[in-house]
Amino acid sequence: MQIQPLIEAVRASDPDPVVGGRVELQLLTTLKCNLKCTYCSLGVGEVLGSQTELKYDIDQLAAFVDKHLRNKEVYVTFYGGEPTLNLDMMQAVMRRFPEFRYQLQTNGTLLDNLPDWMLARLSNILVSIDGGEQITDGYRGRGIWRQVVKNLNHVHERVGGTITARVTWGNPDTSFEELDELATAVEAVDYLYWQFVADEMYGGDSIDKRKAVLVKLIDRFFAAADTLYPLVPLMGIVRNKVLPTRAVELYAGQTQCRVSTHLINVMPNGQIFPCPDMMYAPQMQMGEIQGNWLKKSPLQPTPAMPCESCEAFSWCRRNCMKNLYLGYVKGDARYRQNVVEPICELVRFIGREIDRHDPHAWFARLPLPLRRQLVDAEVYEYVEIMP
Repeated sequence: MQIQPLIEAVRASDPDPVVGGRVELQLLTTLKCNLKCTYCSLGVGEVLGSQTELKYDIDQLAAFVDKHLRNKEVYVTFYGGEPTLNLDMMQAVMRRFPEFRYQLQTNGTLLDNLPDWMLARLSNILVSIDGGEQITDGYRGRGIWRQVVKNLNHVHERVGGTITARVTWGNPDTSFEELDELATAVEAVDYLYWQFVADEMYGGDSIDKRKAVLVKLIDRFFAAADTLYPLVPLMGIVRNKVLPTRAVELYAGQTQCRVSTHLINVMPNGQIFPCPDMMYAPQMQMGEIQGNWLKKSPLQPTPAMPCESCEAFSWCRRNCMKNLYLGYVKGDARYRQNVVEPICELVRFIGREIDRHDPHAWFARLPLPLRRQLVDAEVYEYVEIMP
């Protein structure tokens, strides 16, 4: 069977697979990494390390952008593996497309290798860190926490935008004090974002332990109205509760994680997938750079997902689509019971705790600059608002 006629048919039936006027072009510069984090999602399907060299060139990328992303506001996220292991590719893209916005998602160990002009052009650096020193080093290797914090302090003044600490909340013993330190005491960190780990780490009393930490974080968030506690999941959820239209405007009412609407992940071999955690699944491929084709994301909400009957739906608008797909569309009962349902329980718990603090009354007391930050923070475009 010839593939080109099928590609042309797809393009004819879905002329603009990117929803809205923005698109996040996530470029995986390499699938190599200089760390071996124990929970790495790219380990699923043996993706990590499988592609170490680009199979497309900058001209092919430019042709793809011209054909499919023209007249859209493009922001690029450099991703991996560890993207800074292919610094030449990053520099080539930033020079070829000077009008784009740029984010770097990195483990932070090689940040001191970036030249000043690149740091100045970055709208956000999303640096992976897992909490305090003991937990981070337990997942990532001895000395990594200190090395990352040292590098952040070294580059902070030269970064054009913000630095966001990205915590994968895998260890149930992660404490309030560890997260609070990242949010407030590490001077180089502007925002803290956490994501509940998509792994079977919710047994025993681990959910109750996380709830106890969440209570403290939410209490801390609402403790003052003259400063804004910079936790992006809480900021985003409070915003969505106070101004419900903001929960849908950038995502066509589908999912806050963008994979159904305007997130395009390009692997080093040129294949395009909606979700960076599902690049092992051939049925998820939605395009290719070399062939210059793109179709609508196959990772879409379906009736099999119970989200619309959930109390959190109006402000959550579905959480991780990979989790929902595996748990409900693929019918993986173990994954649903051990991963999806515990995370949804924690998200609902966050909503109830926020409501206990009367977010509308709190918002009414905020000075206008803090209102603007809560409502319109640019960082929302670079990270998932839901944990």
